[in-house]
Amino acid sequence: MTVKAFISGCEGLRLLPEELAFFEEQQPWGLILFKRNCETPDQVRALTAAFRAAVGRADAPVLIDQEGGRVRRLQPPAWPDYPAGGRIGMLAGADPDRGIRAAWLHGRLVASDLIQIGITIDCLPLLDVITPDASDAIGDRSLGGDPGTVAILGRAMADGLAAGGVCPVIKHIPGQGRARSDSHFGLPVVEAGLDELAEHDFAPFVALADLPAAMTSHVVYSAIDPDRPATTSAVVIRDIIRERIGFDGLLMSDDISMKALSGDYGERTATIHDAGCDLVLHCNGRIEEMRAVADAAPRLAGISGERASRLFEYLRPPRPFDAVAGREEYLGLMADAGWPARV
Repeated sequence: MTVKAFISGCEGLRLLPEELAFFEEQQPWGLILFKRNCETPDQVRALTAAFRAAVGRADAPVLIDQEGGRVRRLQPPAWPDYPAGGRIGMLAGADPDRGIRAAWLHGRLVASDLIQIGITIDCLPLLDVITPDASDAIGDRSLGGDPGTVAILGRAMADGLAAGGVCPVIKHIPGQGRARSDSHFGLPVVEAGLDELAEHDFAPFVALADLPAAMTSHVVYSAIDPDRPATTSAVVIRDIIRERIGFDGLLMSDDISMKALSGDYGERTATIHDAGCDLVLHCNGRIEEMRAVADAAPRLAGISGERASRLFEYLRPPRPFDAVAGREEYLGLMADAGWPARV
């Protein structure tokens, strides 16, 4: 069976006949879910099972962005609520030990929600170190403005996910925390010098470079490659992500349907792979775009295939955990950080 080096979305709550046929024929490495795909636990469980049946791989990855706050695809009342990472950062600023515990519980509780419905990868933790003049695109999603704190909290959150049987994805490598515009709508340009980037933006990614997966940023770093965003820059991927940061895990693009990128979907896919990304991520579920991505995506082989295999080795069955007691503890910790907001 030939698996291709892309991750696809889908349109709705159930797989359409044309989607089932597409997945069976084109064999994307994984599926990513969004709010439009998630209504109830039973429905999502059926959706993830249908995808795996279509591709004929019981371990085919299913991903989600379940951060908390603005970026949570599983929402109340069907699933528990979670705050944005900034709240955990606030708690850590007042009490580092309690902040670390909250970050671990955040990851462990989210993993409990995900693993029960067939989701095995969460695009978390977000390691972007926020700066005061940055766009709201990251904003309170960031764990804070201190690289060391972001690294410590990100590690705890990743460990919590792993303890629950879910693989973490660090993002947005090599750092999007100082971008002044939103890559969903345009191409951000970061003009900081390389030394400043290394000391501030890259540092949490260096600290967590041993983790199995990372997602790129659609940001131009003018001091490194003034012509291309990280996702399509062989210079950024080779010299910064792989060499300077030292990340040798599975590297996936951020969503290629964002307006930060140019060219048609086949061109985007080819350019991203040529730059050194292992996987292209296409999220919006539009079947014609999915077909263009699939046609341009190579077979997942060579070093990219090895990295994908190592990711599976990282996954372990969930360790014992009392989710009821854990959530009670977590809510108590987060109350000290003002979440949920008191009326």
